[in-house]
Amino acid sequence: GSLIYLFLWGKLFPYSPLKLGFTKHELSNTIIYIQQGAKYDSCSTINSYPPMVEKSHELQFLRKPVIYVFRDKDSYLRRSMTKARFYAYPNGSLVISPWAVQEAQEGKISLEIYLQHELSHVLLYQHMGFLAAHFYYPRWLLEGIAMYRANQMGTSWYPSKTETCRYIEEGNFIDPRDYSTSREQNAVLKVKYPIAFIYSEFGCIVDDLVTVYGKEKFTQYIGRLCSTSDHDQVFKEIFKM
Repeated sequence: GSLIYLFLWGKLFPYSPLKLGFTKHELSNTIIYIQQGAKYDSCSTINSYPPMVEKSHELQFLRKPVIYVFRDKDSYLRRSMTKARFYAYPNGSLVISPWAVQEAQEGKISLEIYLQHELSHVLLYQHMGFLAAHFYYPRWLLEGIAMYRANQMGTSWYPSKTETCRYIEEGNFIDPRDYSTSREQNAVLKVKYPIAFIYSEFGCIVDDLVTVYGKEKFTQYIGRLCSTSDHDQVFKEIFKM
């Protein structure tokens, strides 16, 4: 009984085949579920983003991204594994919080940039095996790719590449391997928005890899990691260091 609840009304809702209380809108590039009572009429705008992501990644979606728009905060928090504005699940589902929609309408954030970021995750998840998506694809790399491809550095509260490099020179840095682990709290970060800095740091790493070694080698790197758990070996084979 509790498992059924989790799928229908709880944290596993994005994995459920039943979408009780949601209206389905299947468009050319996306499938969007809108919770009954939610005032949202920008489906066509969201539908325009997947082709942008495919172009920036030089990779195609294997199936239409499934996106959920929620009516209110309680519904979102009950059915989502995070309190973040957006969240992409390893199965390729993407949830949008009500406050993200409101912030976008008020001009505080760019829905286009944020959704391109999350759709980057969805796109890569679709090309991974179950184990890579859920367990061993480097989390820092997923965020770095999304930051770089969405041109997110220097927008909202995310520091630009120049600002991020200055912060690093001042002693701020997190080892990418420590991200999303218990060691993350050991990082020295004397910046206003630590999470934003971390994401921009990872975006800078991706930017440097592409700039120094070229797009082709970087594409090989992220592709090989979709089917292996040995990141360091892949890195050494491709970048020779």
